[in-house]
Amino acid sequence: MNSTLELKDIINAKSRISGLVNETPILTSSLLNTWLGHTIYFKAEGFQKIGAFKARGACNTIAWLIENHHTPKHFVANSSGNHAQAVAWAANRFDIPATIYMPDYSSKVKIQATKAYGAQVILCETRQEADDLVKRASENPDTYWIPPYNHEQVICGQGTVALEAMNSIGEVDAVFGPCGGGGLLSGSLIASRGLSKNIKVIGAEPLAGNDAAESLRKNSIQRLSSAPNTLADGAMTLAVGDITFEYLKQLDDFYEITEDTIIYWTQWLTHLLKSRIEPTSALGMEAAFQWLQKQKGKKTVLIILSGANIDQATTNKIWQNDCLTTEPFKL
Repeated sequence: MNSTLELKDIINAKSRISGLVNETPILTSSLLNTWLGHTIYFKAEGFQKIGAFKARGACNTIAWLIENHHTPKHFVANSSGNHAQAVAWAANRFDIPATIYMPDYSSKVKIQATKAYGAQVILCETRQEADDLVKRASENPDTYWIPPYNHEQVICGQGTVALEAMNSIGEVDAVFGPCGGGGLLSGSLIASRGLSKNIKVIGAEPLAGNDAAESLRKNSIQRLSSAPNTLADGAMTLAVGDITFEYLKQLDDFYEITEDTIIYWTQWLTHLLKSRIEPTSALGMEAAFQWLQKQKGKKTVLIILSGANIDQATTNKIWQNDCLTTEPFKL
């Protein structure tokens, strides 16, 4: 599928959601910069509405529909977590009912938050069941399905993360972000390349759920048969979309991250940035670490921290062994 989104579309999305979502902070760690010998900026989307970047895409999509005189009477969505909360929150913000289909293995915190934002939550045994049910529900009259990533206006909303960051800090050498379905990376690519052709855009996903990496290697969308066993629950999608895949193919590099490394960087970023960090956020940090090892000269990079929603069960797994007592990585 060909998509012709440009920087102006991301700028329009930013204008559309201004005042509805938060302008999230840029964090840095002087200690980390000293250790690595580079300047690293973190866009902290844990401070966003619903605690994740997904609020941007959901909010932009609904605002865009209303702007174009197409206001549905009901929204539906399928998600294992942050997108579920985002659609529930955004629909509530515009006073439109929403039903969210979630796998029953989703984070309990995210399930409860989705309900608290006013949405009806339908729990499903598998992600595939949730995908099937939302598709069927979307066929009802005056019902609009907001997919978690494979939608142009969702992508434009997610692209405001990188645009907002670079409006604040200026041009960087590279932008790093996690890959679930590819919406955040697609939007980041459009925004970054629109600002400068010289900016590298690099993605990362869990090795345990590497459908995107396999898709890129085989040049066709590969689908996982079941939900991957990874702590990075924001990247547990079964496959990327036909829209996002076209953008993912334009990335400058892509990394597959082990679970041990996800745990390592989740602990260290929590400590260094004094902030709550979802394991999915650690994917971009490890990708940056590996990429920086191959660079000559000092670089300035932006890492998108996707969110801060993490339940106690995942927290316990993350902190089962203390990584902070070992010597940190150095380049």
